[in-house]
Amino acid sequence: MEPQGTLETPITPFVELERDTWARLSNKMEQPLNEEDIIRLRGLGDGLDLDEIRDVYLPLSRLLYLYVQGAGATHRATTTFLGEQTRQTPFVIGVAGSVAVGKSTTARVLRDMLRRWPETPDVQLITTDGFLYPNAELNRRGIMDRKGFPESYDRRALLRFVSAVKSGVPEVSAPVYSHLTYDIIPGERNVIRAPQVLIVEGLNVLQPARTRTDGKVGLALSDFFDFSVYVDARTKDIEEWYISRFMKLRSGAFSDPASYFHRYAQLSDEQARETAHDIWTRINEPNLEENVLPTRGRAQLVLRKSADHSVHRMLLRKI
Repeated sequence: MEPQGTLETPITPFVELERDTWARLSNKMEQPLNEEDIIRLRGLGDGLDLDEIRDVYLPLSRLLYLYVQGAGATHRATTTFLGEQTRQTPFVIGVAGSVAVGKSTTARVLRDMLRRWPETPDVQLITTDGFLYPNAELNRRGIMDRKGFPESYDRRALLRFVSAVKSGVPEVSAPVYSHLTYDIIPGERNVIRAPQVLIVEGLNVLQPARTRTDGKVGLALSDFFDFSVYVDARTKDIEEWYISRFMKLRSGAFSDPASYFHRYAQLSDEQARETAHDIWTRINEPNLEENVLPTRGRAQLVLRKSADHSVHRMLLRKI
């Protein structure tokens, strides 16, 4: 008998599919989005197009729809067993990945596509940016240069928020973050009202639970997820995407005097590239390597991107 775990029979919790194979899973389905939708959903520097929607996100939306239906069947079976009627709680999807990898675009596309399925018209999206500590608090703690690292988030508030949603609380609100001012907007709230599906997008949403001071392990955010997606790419490709996005923002959002990064607007091309590279190597790359990338294996689905931003391979966790 051949021993398990050889090169011929690697042990993996994932089914690995190439893009062509994955795309065939939806070859009889109608394309729900048009070019105007793509422009609206596409992130800065992201290469999202109609082919990507058809080949990658159409099959994924079908898979998620089947998961939502399965959760509904499980809920009905449970209420039958208990002999009482309870309202089904929202189906929660986590979307994780590095800065500049395109996870925000993925989350927006999934939201819009799931809304087009007949039984999931109410799909809402929240980003964990709103749970970053305000800049004043980050400065007080001396961690302003670690913004985006796990310790820069109010994790208790984030856990309470998702726990309330998953418990069926009819209305839950979260702080709102401004990418222009690079800070929480005082007094503004993002209200989530009992959605059928909630997508939670953020850098660290798949992190495991922390060990508390008493030695016990608490809850992880991912404990409340029904499905999770990790958007993956080679680190050197993500760095190039980050630098490219920085260069475009220099003549875009950075040119606004209200922008936190307005000081970068007048940099030369060489200075801008050097600045972006410095920020990446000091902050974003260490966060990716230490905190974000290690959570990839916790996802139900990994979308692997090529250097041109297109998804070329999918890893789907076995059940």
